[in-house]
Amino acid sequence: MTEKTSLYDFHQKHQGKLVEFADTWLPVQYPTGIIKEHQAVREQAGLFDVSHMGEFLVEGPEAAAYLDHLLTNKIANLKHGQMRYSCLCYADGGTVDDLIVYRFDDEHFLCVVNASNKQKDWEWFNQNCHHDVKLRNVSSLISQVALQGPKAIEILGKLADLSALPAKSYWFTDQIELAGKKCLISRNGYTGEEGVEIYMQNEDALAITEAIMTAGEPLGLIPCGLGARDTLRLEAAMPLYGHELDSETTPLEAGLNFAVKLDKADFIGKQGMQEKGLTKARIGLQLLDRGIAREHYEVQKDGAVIGHITSGTMAPTLGKAIAMAYVDVDHVQEGLEVEVVHGARSMKAVICAMPFYKRK
Repeated sequence: MTEKTSLYDFHQKHQGKLVEFADTWLPVQYPTGIIKEHQAVREQAGLFDVSHMGEFLVEGPEAAAYLDHLLTNKIANLKHGQMRYSCLCYADGGTVDDLIVYRFDDEHFLCVVNASNKQKDWEWFNQNCHHDVKLRNVSSLISQVALQGPKAIEILGKLADLSALPAKSYWFTDQIELAGKKCLISRNGYTGEEGVEIYMQNEDALAITEAIMTAGEPLGLIPCGLGARDTLRLEAAMPLYGHELDSETTPLEAGLNFAVKLDKADFIGKQGMQEKGLTKARIGLQLLDRGIAREHYEVQKDGAVIGHITSGTMAPTLGKAIAMAYVDVDHVQEGLEVEVVHGARSMKAVICAMPFYKRK
């Protein structure tokens, strides 16, 4: 059954075009349209409902050791109030999911996982739990919005004293109230812009979201949907599970080396990843011909298939068609011209550096 988020009435009020995504009704866009929503995030600010994400609490004296065994990145050395991106892998190195870990104190952690993988991840967390920890799936109790863009912090500052808000990315606080409600605010996002993600109790979500919109509208804040979220993350070359990440792809092949610490003690997938090595790699493409490179289109060089597209779009900020793809490691060469092929149609493209867009 398709679920409604706590902001369903907000989406109706703002005429969001609702679609089913990860068993949840979410707006793909509002009447403003994807391009204007995208531009608002790049130039002012946009607000996204991301309540469909999954949240697991990991608590207990061996919580850090458990997460270090389960995840590819180092967790034990996280400071209180710090967060870290990591991957969850199968024994063969293939990716179960990518996620973010928040550390409250020595024994309390929050793991935020992708919406489409909530059930699979929960089973994996439990199946591989051989430590003195308590696991709680609180996904159904928590709502989340992402306030993203160069004016995001200014907007937040109109609602609360931000002295407790960390200045650096990938830190968080639970010491700020919005609209008189307790929440957790973290310095991160999925857009390539400055911004925050805000977690709150379901019953507080509407009041907090309306307060943010009221404070932000004079500064150009608009609500944004899944469409703009996808074009923004693509310009920032951020992977999306089911596209750039899956059970057949290791985090190293995805170029996520920063999130894989092979020098730490054994973790699930470490040996499998090392044994597999690199046979393919994630690359960026810019199309030289008109058209969009869609998922599953072939990437060819001199008539031979060397890989496949995973995501592609017309990048609103750049005014160019871009894509991410996996190709054989032998063809990972910036500036190399290739063909993107779908049926009888062929489009010229060039391998380019990622991210496609980086904020100044």
